[in-house]
Parts: sequence; structure tokens; C-alpha cells
Amino acid sequence: MASQQQLLNQALQTLKEHHVRVTPQRQIILTYLVTHHNHPAVETIFTALAEQLPNLSMATVYNTLNLLVDLGIVIELPNDNGGIRYDFYGRPHYHVICENCGKITDVFTPAFEQIEETLNAEAKKQTGYLITSNHVEVYGLCPECQQKLHIDPTRQTWAAEK
Repeated sequence: MASQQQLLNQALQTLKEHHVRVTPQRQIILTYLVTHHNHPAVETIFTALAEQLPNLSMATVYNTLNLLVDLGIVIELPNDNGGIRYDFYGRPHYHVICENCGKITDVFTPAFEQIEETLNAEAKKQTGYLITSNHVEVYGLCPECQQKLHIDPTRQTWAAEK
């Protein structure tokens, strides 16, 4: 498994390969995303980095995130209220999202590549689409919400009980 520094170096190399200048702002935003797995909104990133980089503007954060998304380094995760959260995609993974509180958790599995290939092949077979990407999400209740709602985690259903 690659270290955070290796993942950051790979992402910075991707910027260079696309002839994108590695500015201090881009580097610090990318470093934040590599080292935090909180799937932050723009405001979260801006607030977290404002003290380190006082000249950082909200526009710079937006523009940098859009660039990183365009290059496939970062992915956008829409949330229920119409906002966007961001996730560094250095290691392929999927997400589990809590239906109650909206928490997003990364799931890393060696089988992910095979899961993606199967999904893409089946989607192409059934629809004729040229598949360019996918995004896998699994929904449920996080352990904290299970506890708050007094739900036994060994039960297999929750939707019928809502």
C-alpha cells in the first residue's frame, strides 16, 4: 500500500504531466485531501487551510478542486442538500454512506478492480453505452446512528422500519 507521501507525489506528478503549475495553494489543498479522509466541502477545506495560508481565497479552493476533478485526481460526491464534497482518489475505493447523518466512509478492497470491471461490462452489455467511469456507493446506517437509533447491527434491514 502506498504511503500518503507517495500518493501526494503521484498526484503532483499528474499535475506536472498535464503541464499544470504546482503552486503552493494547489499543493496545500492536495496535501489536505491526501491526508484527510473526511470528504470535505469547499468551505471545510477553506476553513482548515486559512490559517496556514492566509492569502488563500475561496475562489482558489473552488478552482483548484475543479482542476483536480478534471484531471481525475479528486472525485465529487454530491450530497442530499445539493452540495458537493470532495474525495482524493489515489487508491481506488468505494463509499458507504449513512442514510441518517450523511457520513461517508471509504472502503478499500483488493477485489475493487474486479467489481468495477464486472459493473462496467454488465452496464455496456445491457445498454450499449461506452463506459467511461463509474462511482460505487453503498448505503446504510453508520455505527453511531445505529447506536443513537437503538438498532441491533445484526439485523439485516432498516428501510422497512423507518
